[in-house]
Amino acid sequence: MQTDKIPEQRLIEKIRQLIPEQVVLVENFIDSLSEQNEDYNLTLAATKLSEATLQKIWDNPEDAEYDQL
Repeated sequence: MQTDKIPEQRLIEKIRQLIPEQVVLVENFIDSLSEQNEDYNLTLAATKLSEATLQKIWDNPEDAEYDQL
C-alpha cells in the first residue's frame, strides 16, 4: 500500500538529516516507546487472566449482603 509507505518515508528522510548523536536519541526514544507498549500488553494480559478469578471472589453471597446496603 502506497499510503502506508508515505509516513515511513517521511520519517526516514528526517532521520537521515540528523547528526549521529541525534539518531541515537531517536533510537532510544523508539526503544522507550516499545518498552511502554510491552509493559501495557503485559498488564493487559495479566488483567485478562485474572478476570475469572476476581469475578468468583467478588460475586459471593456474603458480599451480596453488603451490596444491598
